[in-house]
Amino acid sequence: MQAKPILAALALCSTLVACGDTTGEQVVYGAGAGALGSALLDGNLVTGAAVGAAANVIFCKENPSRC
Repeated sequence: MQAKPILAALALCSTLVACGDTTGEQVVYGAGAGALGSALLDGNLVTGAAVGAAANVIFCKENPSRC
């Protein structure tokens, strides 16, 4: 099943491109990316959403010029 990790990586990259302008948007986009990645990899959706939300907020706060 080589396709699942590749699809997950592409989905995560495409959703991280849309960082969001506000912290709320960043949380929603990150949670969506994390949940999507977890669903594709048969993981826990809630954990994936929490990790994705936190990662996106941290990334956007650390790199404001890229968001």
